[in-house]
Formats: sequence, C-alpha cells, structure tokens
Amino acid sequence: MSESIIELEKKLANVLANSRANEAIAQKLFDIETQILSCKSSQELLQQLLASIKDKFNLTGISLLLAEPTPLRYLLSGNMQTNWHQKNTRNIDVNLLQTFHPQRKPFITNDIDSIKAILPKNLVSQTRSVALTPLILEGELFGSLLFTDCDPNRFTPNLGTLHLEQLAVKVSLCLSNAMIREQLEYMAHYDRLTGVANRRLMEVSINEELIRQRRYNVPFSVLFIDCNKFKKINDTYGHDCGDKVLTYVATQLQELIRENDKCFRYAGDEFVITLASQTYQEALLASKRLTDFFQNNPMPYQGSLLPITISCGAAASDGKKTMDELLKQADEQLYLHKKATA
Repeated sequence: MSESIIELEKKLANVLANSRANEAIAQKLFDIETQILSCKSSQELLQQLLASIKDKFNLTGISLLLAEPTPLRYLLSGNMQTNWHQKNTRNIDVNLLQTFHPQRKPFITNDIDSIKAILPKNLVSQTRSVALTPLILEGELFGSLLFTDCDPNRFTPNLGTLHLEQLAVKVSLCLSNAMIREQLEYMAHYDRLTGVANRRLMEVSINEELIRQRRYNVPFSVLFIDCNKFKKINDTYGHDCGDKVLTYVATQLQELIRENDKCFRYAGDEFVITLASQTYQEALLASKRLTDFFQNNPMPYQGSLLPITISCGAAASDGKKTMDELLKQADEQLYLHKKATA
C-alpha cells in the first residue's frame, strides 16, 4: 500500500513538474508573440523573432530556411537582400523541405547525419539535435524555423510538438500580417510593372530635396526622360514588348545612377531622376551618359537586339522654383533635345 502511495506521489510530482514546465513555455511563447506583434515589417519581425527564441529557450543556434523556389511570388522579395538575412537565412529546395513536413508538422531528430545537408555551415559543428518548425502562408509551406542545440537530448523524436505547433501558427499569422502591410505600402508607392518608385513617392522625394536645398544651400537637379518612338514600338511589336521596353529602361536607369539618386516612373514611358547635390552642368553630364548608354546597348528581344533610345531633359533648382516648375523646365529641355535629335 505504501509503495502504491509512493508511486502515486511520484506521478503527481511529475504531473506538477510538467505542468509548471508547460506554463513556463507558454509564458515564453506569449512574451515572444507580444514582442513580434509590434513589428512593422517582415524583416524586423524575423530579426526580433529569431533573437527572442534563441534567448528565451537558450538555443545553440537558430536559422530560417526558405523554400526555393518560393510558392509565394511576393514573399520577402527585395527586403530579404540584406546582410542580416544572408547570415540568418538559407534557401532549401521546396521538395526537400516538404519531406520534413509531409503533414505540416514539426520535425525533430538527434540523428544529425540525416539532416546535415540542410544545416548552415556555421551551425554544423555544434549541433547535436534539431527541431524544424513549418511556416505556412496562404496554405503554402514557404519555410521552416530551424532550432539547433548542442545537447543530443534536447530534441528527440519522442518529444511532444504541441508548443512548436503553436509557435508556428503564431509566427505565420504575424508574418502574414506584416507582409500584407508591406504589400499595401509597396502598391501605394511603387510601379508594379517596372519596380521603380511611382509619382506619389517622387513628389515626396522632390519636396524633401527642395527643403534641404533651401535650408543648407546644396544644389539639386532633376532629369526628365522618355522613350523615343515608344508608340511605334507598341504598334509594331505589341504591348507585351512595350512592357518589356519600359522594364528594361527602368532597370538600366536604376543601375546607371548613383546610390543616392532616385528613379521614378512619372507616367506612360516617362521617367524622372532626382540628382541629389548635383549642379546643372553635372546633370547635363549625367543626361549624356544615360542617353549614350541606351544608344550603344540595344535591348535583347526574341533572339535579336531591339534598338531603344531615350531623350533626356535637365533642370536645376534655384531654391525658388516649385516642384511643378522644376519638372516643367526639365520637360521643356527634353522636348528641345528630342527635336534636335529627330
């Protein structure tokens, strides 16, 4: 009888210990969720998430595996290309990722040889057990949180996965909300065809530069650009070709200008480039450099080369002109340039 009581007491003690452990884990998950809910971007969310999980659960390492190719076309595009993401994320073939999560459940193992191929190189030597937690957006498996530990008994196949599943759901929801906000902001400020900033963002940028010029007396210039004979291109080759031309021009313009200069799609085949701290003479040199590039670099199209040229007009702010007056002056110079080269 006494042995039965002792066994019962042991079981009760285990239940209480597990309950306290589960309560502690739940509190840590709640703290993490509270922290990431305030994040305003997917990059900020991921940075905060990985740092918080590693700290609160005392993990040896943590990384984000991203399915390649991504099942979501907009997923983390552009914003992912940072030093932080290069250090903390790793691409993994989407089919391989699905083998670890066939039923969208966490994968846990201390057989490191079976998973070594997907481990980041900086984590291989110190990893003895691993947990993979699937991340789902719009019903698609797009990635997995990789937790590693130097203790082979930290993550074992018989370990319960309830808390990992709860974490995965919360992270996926928070990340989805952050990406939706980013998509809305992107659509409001960037041209979906060419990827360059749109007219709304241009107005904000130019007005900021005009204020900076008046305050600090630094030069500021703009270029007004359009594609020569763009209507003829559309009529001859079709609108799909016309879209490719606009994308080609926008991409090349962004690559040719300085890092602190900005390119905007104004309307149709018209673009505006702001030249921070550039005088009118410097703007003319930039204009010539851009027009010469397109003159000498036709666009590859359907196995051949399609001649694409641009006309460019420059204007420099005198600290008195409004944005509309500055753009009008650059547009007038563009017209004169186009007339002279016709």
